[in-house]
Amino acid sequence: MAMKKYDQNILNEVNESLGVLKRGGLLLYPTDTVWGIGCDATNANAIDKIYALKKRKESKALICLVSDMKMLNQFVEEIPEVAYNILKYASQPTTIIYDKPIRIAENLVGEDNTLGIRIVQDEFCRTLIKKLGKPLVSTSANISGEKTPMRYPEISQPILEGVDYIVNLQRKHLSTKSSTIIKLSNDGQVKILRK
Repeated sequence: MAMKKYDQNILNEVNESLGVLKRGGLLLYPTDTVWGIGCDATNANAIDKIYALKKRKESKALICLVSDMKMLNQFVEEIPEVAYNILKYASQPTTIIYDKPIRIAENLVGEDNTLGIRIVQDEFCRTLIKKLGKPLVSTSANISGEKTPMRYPEISQPILEGVDYIVNLQRKHLSTKSSTIIKLSNDGQVKILRK
């Protein structure tokens, strides 16, 4: 019975978040790694708001989350074969930087025409992204250069006040770490940027 109530909580938060994202707003939300600041990955104005809130240079790329492999295929021109094996055998959340992202706001794409994308495992995130039908920007909930908060109480006041909605889930959860980041080039190169 408790599970049904939890599912209803997730659904309520998804619907609330969806409205914010569709209006071009910013979310503060739990992911399968650390708390993230997010917006619709196709909305350049919303992405600009994230850069401003984090006081981050636009040349420092953000990542985005997709709900599944099917969605990943819709936003990357060509997925290297090795990506399927990496994702199949990954034992922890893994962000892969792909060449040539498509259908994404230009200010989200790196100067070298790459984008870090993670297939998210968290139930809330996956449900939200599926309903939105687009990737969700995800960047750690901190001012650029400051320590990444591993749990909700560590998030600074400027971040809490700078978003349009704070998801009311997992506020007591302690994150263990950020995702692994792997850069895959279409020429077959594989580089581990963060373990």
